[in-house]
Amino acid sequence: MKNETYKKLIVANWKMNPSSSKEAEELSGTVQREVRGLKNVEIVLCPPFPYLSVVGALAKGAQSCHWEQKGAYTGAVSPAMLKDMGCEYVIIGHSERKQYFGETDEIINKKVKAALKAGLKVVLCIGEDTRDSFDSKGHWTHELDPKLKEQIIGAFEGVKKSNIQNIVVAYEPVWAIGTGNPATPDDVLSAKIFIRKILSNLYDRKEADKVRVLYGGSTNKKNSAVFIKEGQADGLLVGGASLDSDEFVEMVKSIYENS
Repeated sequence: MKNETYKKLIVANWKMNPSSSKEAEELSGTVQREVRGLKNVEIVLCPPFPYLSVVGALAKGAQSCHWEQKGAYTGAVSPAMLKDMGCEYVIIGHSERKQYFGETDEIINKKVKAALKAGLKVVLCIGEDTRDSFDSKGHWTHELDPKLKEQIIGAFEGVKKSNIQNIVVAYEPVWAIGTGNPATPDDVLSAKIFIRKILSNLYDRKEADKVRVLYGGSTNKKNSAVFIKEGQADGLLVGGASLDSDEFVEMVKSIYENS
């Protein structure tokens, strides 16, 4: 019997796709029909801003936001606007926002606090650039990557203990995103333990254990269940594979069957 009290979270980041609202509506419609009845998984579609109103009930997430609720910020979208549109989640700190838009740890922290203030849940992306931190025995370890620790501490700066359960941490190593070379389940489990350890130091163990940890980076229908079952991820942040309805639905079903 499936555990209906604890749901795996599957977040679909469509990025700057598809190219028309008709395609967006068809994609979301197919996903919604095929996953109906899968009660122990929570699915959040994050389409581009213009498609939020056409994607339907699963369009509960946005890909970014500004750190102010309103004002003279041409081209920006505020957390308050997203909340008003019916969004429940917003992705913050994605590596592509850092790479192409110059988002720093300080900006990410401001966005996190603004989103929480507006009543949104945050999908916070963290991840190291290269897989090159090894211990004395030759095992790769997050403990030796100061950048990852800095990202976590920076993002949670000033966030109250009562609010950290509204943050989902998505471990997305930059070296795995779009490369076809995903992390291993051991990598994911190691990252989850590391993230929880840092949060325990910032807050306490009880509160840290409430923070769900997702994995993202070259996920597909063949490996998605492995990250849940062996890597003990609390869900996935899916990029390119979420644009193929058949592929994405298979991923969701495989996670449902292994939860």
